[in-house]
Amino acid sequence: MPRSIWRGVLSFGMVAIPVRLYLATESSAQVSFNLLCPQHLSRIKNKRWCPEGEHEVAWGDVVRGYEYEKGNYVVMDDEDLEKLPLKSSKAIDIAGFIEDKELPGPLYYQSAYYLEPEKAAAKPYRLLQKTLEKTKRIAIAKFALRDRERLVSVRSHDGALVMNTLHWPDEIRSTEDLDLPEDVTVATKEVQMAETLVSAMAMEFDPDDFKDEYKEAVEDIVKAKVEGKEGLVEAPEIEAETTVVDLMSALKASVERAKKGERAPARAERGRRTGERKTAARKRKTA
Repeated sequence: MPRSIWRGVLSFGMVAIPVRLYLATESSAQVSFNLLCPQHLSRIKNKRWCPEGEHEVAWGDVVRGYEYEKGNYVVMDDEDLEKLPLKSSKAIDIAGFIEDKELPGPLYYQSAYYLEPEKAAAKPYRLLQKTLEKTKRIAIAKFALRDRERLVSVRSHDGALVMNTLHWPDEIRSTEDLDLPEDVTVATKEVQMAETLVSAMAMEFDPDDFKDEYKEAVEDIVKAKVEGKEGLVEAPEIEAETTVVDLMSALKASVERAKKGERAPARAERGRRTGERKTAARKRKTA
């Protein structure tokens, strides 16, 4: 586990639980490109430039400023932010508990963090985790992190407490500006056929069935370019689809395809992985 990014208190009622905060996700498979000079193929440097004094500013000398009126700033340092008269600057202060279905939609969720208890707080931490798990409820709190106060949720997951930062309601854009279909009639038979297709394509979600293939594809092209074989790497051909004259025909064709088991290889691969995991688990028990 990497270093914690915050230490403080998770509080509900009169109970205070000293905790550490860790990032719960990482993007190690992300493809990263560098910006180069087209002439020398060397990396371009981004300089922090002061237009007033016409000089470069070292990163260690940069200060944080708040623009209180156009062109005028007041400098704010870490000590100033520590003096904020907010409970959320020192603690994850739980306001209450809600049912999962009460949190309105996936648009609210942002980053995920693990909460780990300090050694002396093991019992109250486990008490809260078990209570959330049994009641199937989520804690809602406010928390100040990285120069702003955030709305957060805390839930039980795999025996741990997981905190998700949430968007504030005024950050969620309305759908009113979208050009959504209004006077569109969908026939009952079309709905029934679509339901049949959904049922035929039903699956159990296993994250191991999916992988990010983009990085591998980029590395293939990079390798080909380095070896001077770039012309040998081509985009895969997309199977030509039969032109469908109406929606019902498209649905029927999709249902037939699903019933023929064209996704069978994925299911077989999932079954193979499941078998491997069970075998590994048995070996660990007998070891």
